[in-house]
Amino acid sequence: MLRDKNLVPLSRQHQHALALCVRIERASPIAVSDLASWQEEMVEHFRSEIGIHFAAEEQVLFPAARGFAELVLVVEELIAEHGELRAMFERATGQKLSAGDLRDFAQKLSGHIRKEERVLFEHLQRLMKAEELALLGVKLEEAMKDVTQACAWPNRSSD
Repeated sequence: MLRDKNLVPLSRQHQHALALCVRIERASPIAVSDLASWQEEMVEHFRSEIGIHFAAEEQVLFPAARGFAELVLVVEELIAEHGELRAMFERATGQKLSAGDLRDFAQKLSGHIRKEERVLFEHLQRLMKAEELALLGVKLEEAMKDVTQACAWPNRSSD
């Protein structure tokens, strides 16, 4: 199913996160000497985009999805996965992930994103009216404004 324009910003961010997952998978097994730089990159992704993305989903998207009985269980699963992923990002902040942990992280994040895209988004697009999706899009845009503004235009002052 074609992604509704109101969910496209989340899908674009999913692509960014999936790119990180693919890079980790391709680099595996990761040498011990490279662990610190991978963890630093994870932390930067979380700080600049993923953390804001998770918050927008939790504050806007998930409450809207809970309005549909058939989505309550998947929302609960996604919230639990956010907690697990946040814990992994926190461990990366402290440089406490092993090479195996990095690969587990990539697999967990990739699976989480695919569940959101293939289950949650697909159902929401079928269940919500166009007006509801449009209102959801406005709320998501506001919730993600820091990411959107940071990514919209390069900072010319640093050129």
